[in-house]
Amino acid sequence: MKDKNINNNRKSLRLKSYNYSLPGAYFITICTYRKKGILSGMINNEIGLNQFGKIIENEWMKTEQIRNNVELDEYIIMPNHFHGILFIKSRGVLQYAPTTNKFHSPSQNIGSIIRGFKSTTTKKINQLRDMPENPVWQRNYYEHIIRSENELDRIREYIRNNSLRWQYDKENPIGKPDKIEKDFWKNFV
Repeated sequence: MKDKNINNNRKSLRLKSYNYSLPGAYFITICTYRKKGILSGMINNEIGLNQFGKIIENEWMKTEQIRNNVELDEYIIMPNHFHGILFIKSRGVLQYAPTTNKFHSPSQNIGSIIRGFKSTTTKKINQLRDMPENPVWQRNYYEHIIRSENELDRIREYIRNNSLRWQYDKENPIGKPDKIEKDFWKNFV
């Protein structure tokens, strides 16, 4: 039987007094469920996206289109996680043109942006693998408020070089064949 109070014991990763809809730069990391390497493959430190990774990339790029207060920056899709930088440009009520059919999200904070991204990608990946209700992402995500241009440059460099560090990552299954997902390669396009 599920404990009704299980969510009350979850520790929040967010700053308690910070308004995550404020304009600024944010570094986001989202890990796959149980850190399974289902999004991409690595060959000679180069990333090759499989069809799941391509869904992630497509949906991430749509973020600017459906949220006109968001601008995207560097990002990378690793086998078992995603890193991205996004800027929230402004606050206030979004304006809707009554003559357009284009969807615009009224959600303007980091939580709703990531929640929408995770939800959409999970739905599309699960449709592709015909596994409804199967988790794709871990329950939470990591976010870091970028506070200076110097910090932004360091994080951009970290993202650009992330694939070079994969060979040292403890989650890298290479050399550990018992941990390799059997059906990962059949999803590789």
